[in-house]
Amino acid sequence: MEIDAAVVDEEGGPFTIETVELDDPQANEVLVRVVGAGVCHTDMIVRDQLYPTPLPAVLGHEGSGVVESVGDNVSDVEPGDRVVLSFDYDDDCHSCHAGHPAYCEDFFAHNFGGRRPEDGTSPLSRGDEDLSGRFFGQSSFATHALATERNVVAVDDDVPLELLGPLGCGVQTGAGAVINTLDPQAGSSIAVFGAGSVGLSAVLGADVKGCTDVVSVDLKENRLEKADELGATATVNPGDVDDVVEAVREATGGGVDYAVESTGVADVAEQAVETLTQRGTLAVVGAPALGTRASYDVNDLILNGRSITGVVEGDSNPKEFIPDLIELYRQGKFPFDEFVTYYDFEEIERAVADSESGDAIKPILRVSEP
Repeated sequence: MEIDAAVVDEEGGPFTIETVELDDPQANEVLVRVVGAGVCHTDMIVRDQLYPTPLPAVLGHEGSGVVESVGDNVSDVEPGDRVVLSFDYDDDCHSCHAGHPAYCEDFFAHNFGGRRPEDGTSPLSRGDEDLSGRFFGQSSFATHALATERNVVAVDDDVPLELLGPLGCGVQTGAGAVINTLDPQAGSSIAVFGAGSVGLSAVLGADVKGCTDVVSVDLKENRLEKADELGATATVNPGDVDDVVEAVREATGGGVDYAVESTGVADVAEQAVETLTQRGTLAVVGAPALGTRASYDVNDLILNGRSITGVVEGDSNPKEFIPDLIELYRQGKFPFDEFVTYYDFEEIERAVADSESGDAIKPILRVSEP
């Protein structure tokens, strides 16, 4: 079928909406009419080839929509179902069997390869030219996307479908880093570095877990104001203080039990470790260019019993965690809609620019009617 999709042709190039061809679903695939698609930092770093998904490509990995047809072997969803699209995985390796699909041993091929890992084909083409059309198993910057049965999550019809796409990546990444990985005890303290959608989702997760000291650190005042509204007990703008580490320590009476680094900046990750108390843990979720390194004083880690852990996709099982987040949203305990800005699909370049400037925290493209 012919669909409209936002194509990136070259490194650093624009997202250009044009007509392309999409395959029919294979046996384990699901055709989804895209209703909404979140714009994420990862889309931009792939556009800029900091992660090497082959170009030309159709990106987008926070889709939500309605199932239009399914392959012969699909049983989890059927036409008419409302779904959120999340990351893909092989469902066959040790990590997947252990309930941790975000650490799938073939994660890179399933999410950044741009092709079906099973046979190397792409479901998207432009004339005689193949496009990378399986970004995160979906490529949802398009009117229609082919996902797999593995990475579609059925959702109820009592929540706005166009809102839910970011649950598939950015929101579950930040919330899951706190809820699933750090798992703080009620009354503990946490600092969240970066107040974009991932960082603010971590702030919301900290509130869900009962953290009593929640410090948000960011250079953008509009983001810090939103963090304050969503439950941060203190905010720090590095541009307004001489020493970020000292400012966090002062705000929490000596340091934090936990920290989340969501900026992808190595220097910030180094600062975040220094804000920890004894036996504190830092979760690193920001995505810098491949090969980026950070430095730590080894004895500082040893003598203080501090830990550093990487977190992919909030270590979530999307089919379980996304419905949990939706239920928290229903109950008013996870108001992630408060940092969303909507754009028409044709405004994708403006949405990307507003995301990069910080004017929009989480842009969502309205692609079609729910």
